[in-house]
Amino acid sequence: MALRRGPLLRLRDLCVLLLLGGCLVGAVNLKSSNRNPVVQEFESVELSCIITDSQTSDPRIEWKKIQDDQTSYVFFENKIQGDLAGRAEILGKTSLKIWNVTRSDAALYRCEVVARNDRKEIDEIAIELTVQVKPVTPVCRVPKAVPAGKMATLQCQESEGYPRPHYSWYRNDMPLPTDSRANPRFRNSSFLLNSETGTLVFSAVHKEDSGQYYCIASNDAGSARCEEQEMEVYDLNIAGIIGGVLVVLAVLVLITLGICCAYRRGYFINSKQDEESYKNPGKPDGVNYIRTDEEGDFRHKSSFVI
Repeated sequence: MALRRGPLLRLRDLCVLLLLGGCLVGAVNLKSSNRNPVVQEFESVELSCIITDSQTSDPRIEWKKIQDDQTSYVFFENKIQGDLAGRAEILGKTSLKIWNVTRSDAALYRCEVVARNDRKEIDEIAIELTVQVKPVTPVCRVPKAVPAGKMATLQCQESEGYPRPHYSWYRNDMPLPTDSRANPRFRNSSFLLNSETGTLVFSAVHKEDSGQYYCIASNDAGSARCEEQEMEVYDLNIAGIIGGVLVVLAVLVLITLGICCAYRRGYFINSKQDEESYKNPGKPDGVNYIRTDEEGDFRHKSSFVI
């Protein structure tokens, strides 16, 4: 077979050479300009799927979403399906654009093309969509009052942001380092800050650690902070505490002695019981008394029996 000569072979001549070599031609092929798009929540994103080679003028296009080992249709039978209906469309022939992206849209998307007139009729390409979520206001826990020399723990937590946020602590609007020993400005403090968990731990607080504290949670999508909270460090009055304990013990001893003295003097005997005993004196067995008309005159009704 005669081939057209020249600096460049025509496409038709190239196809003939591929056929003579036993290679496959007319195969549908896909590519993407971005296989791992990253978008912030509530913005729009395009999932690129481009047909580079195909002999079929009207191929069948399908998009599927794979999330938590579950597969669902996104674009099927020329229509947007599922929760993307109304906020997605097909760009060109095959690319998928999503508006108002939410965190639930983060998933693996698969573009599938079926070209019936091609020797290789099917091709697919997978695109991993990452949705970044801005942190919400973190929850901060700051002890209100801590005695000097004692340990104190400040906590900062945020559960909405993606990727997971990093935390930073501020005292009186001044950022704190992760280790107080690394900064001479904080040589009078002894704390460690875990930027991944948001925990700020003082091994032994000093008076200089008193102040207004707040935390900021931040990631690639943004940041959020909690309200300022005051932590006061106070000195312990050891002598005062010991004196107070001694006073309490002395009071308890006096109360105990008073109770014992009152008991010995009979203040806790049942007065009602004494009154009953006085009103009903005991009578000798076998003797009955009969009251006469004259008050106070008694005579025997029966005599003793021996």
